[in-house]
Amino acid sequence: MFLVRLLRPYRPTLPPNTPNLRLSLHTGASRPRPFHASLAPSEHDTPEVLMSKRRKLSDDSTTALAQNMSTPQAPTYGPHVQLELTPVEGILCRLLTDVAEYVDGSPTQHAADSELRLPDALAQSKVELRFTGGWVRDKLLGTGSQDIDVSINKMTGYQFGLKMKEYLAIPGNKQKYGLEEDGHVEAVSTVGGGPEDSGMAATADAGHKVTHRGLGGLHRIEANPEKSKHLETVTTKILGLDIDLVNLRKETYYDDSRNPQMEFGTPEEDALRRDATVNALFYNLHTLSVEDFTGRGFDDMEHKIIRTPMEPYQTFTDDPLRVLRLIRFASRLDFRIDYETERSMASNSIKAALRAKISRERVGTEIEKTLKGLYDTIFTDPTNDMPTAPDLNCWQQTYQFLHSTLHDADHSASSATNPRSRIQSMLIRGAEEAYLAWLLAALTPWANLQALPTGKPGRKKLQPMAATVAREGLKVNNKVLEVIVGACTNGEEITKLISDQEYSPEKEGTCLGIVGPTDRSALGMAIRRWGYNWRYHVLFALLLDLKRVGNGTQEMGNVLANYAAFLQHLEKLGILEAHLLKPLVDGNRLCQELHAQRGPWIKGALEVVMEWQLKHPDQADPQAAVMEVEKRRTQLGIT
Repeated sequence: MFLVRLLRPYRPTLPPNTPNLRLSLHTGASRPRPFHASLAPSEHDTPEVLMSKRRKLSDDSTTALAQNMSTPQAPTYGPHVQLELTPVEGILCRLLTDVAEYVDGSPTQHAADSELRLPDALAQSKVELRFTGGWVRDKLLGTGSQDIDVSINKMTGYQFGLKMKEYLAIPGNKQKYGLEEDGHVEAVSTVGGGPEDSGMAATADAGHKVTHRGLGGLHRIEANPEKSKHLETVTTKILGLDIDLVNLRKETYYDDSRNPQMEFGTPEEDALRRDATVNALFYNLHTLSVEDFTGRGFDDMEHKIIRTPMEPYQTFTDDPLRVLRLIRFASRLDFRIDYETERSMASNSIKAALRAKISRERVGTEIEKTLKGLYDTIFTDPTNDMPTAPDLNCWQQTYQFLHSTLHDADHSASSATNPRSRIQSMLIRGAEEAYLAWLLAALTPWANLQALPTGKPGRKKLQPMAATVAREGLKVNNKVLEVIVGACTNGEEITKLISDQEYSPEKEGTCLGIVGPTDRSALGMAIRRWGYNWRYHVLFALLLDLKRVGNGTQEMGNVLANYAAFLQHLEKLGILEAHLLKPLVDGNRLCQELHAQRGPWIKGALEVVMEWQLKHPDQADPQAAVMEVEKRRTQLGIT
């Protein structure tokens, strides 16, 4: 599990007054799920054997679950756990439980708008609401979350959302929670209230008002079993929080289908189908208690273990994306992955299912969450406190561009006019350049931040922030560091050079704009100034421009077309290797021809020689170059 070890650095810290987890989380005996070593997946298993093992495990798990449920057992509670809700979370809890009471008192239940059948016994019960998953886990770890999953025992998320809108449409109900007609909420702090007041305030400072977004629209996300998206969910915005509404569910798999039949389930059935025990802890909005229906969640929180509630091979077969999710959780929380769970993750059949069964969009979303969650942990200077945070806005545009360019570009002859193909053929020509391209993309969030002084006292010089992060956070070698320093130093000049004019690929040696250097000598001297790594510098400038324009398809297309035309312009001028040109005359020859002593003037004189060479690529007479220097004798200070 190299990726787990690579992304290990993040270490969450508990707040000073958090009770010891061993005392506050461990209550009651664990009820581990049954697991047979003989049924563990093997790399040498045939598909038929793997399926047989999976069905056997499913049967045993179902039998064990039935045995557990035959004698009613209360869920494992954590009576010493005190979850301190924020003021807005408190208002949300009150709103949701009031809607639940409204539903219970309604004369009819809205069973329409869903293909799920509500069991008769469940139809007679009251509505129960729980916060589930990551929000509970993060609360126990002392960190906040803006994303809350709300589970409902007897309604789909869409049905409950419609009832909530119906409830808030009743005159006077919005005002109960400070909701205004325009969908905003205002409330004044009541610091120091008792338990009944907990979470009812919207601010922490008395007398100050905070405005929050009210109830947003309901966005229904349909299930897609073919891509292992088995559950319909409804997302909305309430009081500025991102809320997912979903029913408790049970998944039943049959031999003739890889897609489960979805049914309303009990809290325990819902908990057992989740990806990790630490993500299967529930917060009951009616009892205000934390529930551990897997029997292992509290223990795994205490011992920092990531494991699946049920047998891991079956869990990953049901939804292979859980492999990536568990890697992300283990990395971000600094938890270790349980041995049997890790063993199943490495199964070839699971990896094949992840490759074929999960949509690239879901994989991309999961990887983006991993990178964003760990960015300022990996790409940082661990020896110093960073004075500012990296800018992650639209960062994904850089690596999405690289991925599509490196893997999707058409390399046929007809692709000569394709901007991506031209950019790849001229800037990313091999494996080494591809590696540095990904590294430069990873460093773009640091690119425009203030440079930091580096070096010994009295001899300090400013180094770009991205270079400091690469040197101290990734320990890159000097060759790579030189590329990064040059890219950051020259990036702004390159961006301005390209943006100040619109290069025309149709007109050789010309551009459509009139601002900035476009002739052979000016551009050639710029490449010589940028140095041997100039292609990386242009690529870095391109990545920054893509990040700057964000998601605009038209704007991105314009940026790519302009950079491709610029590179084509350089190619037509024949100056792609201008940094390797040797001057026709050296310093000694100039001293002899001009009857002058050596001095600082030689550096400027050699640049004049090179400018002349670039302007006259078809001439090779050294004497003509010397005469050009002679014309500028006074300007160069030659004595």
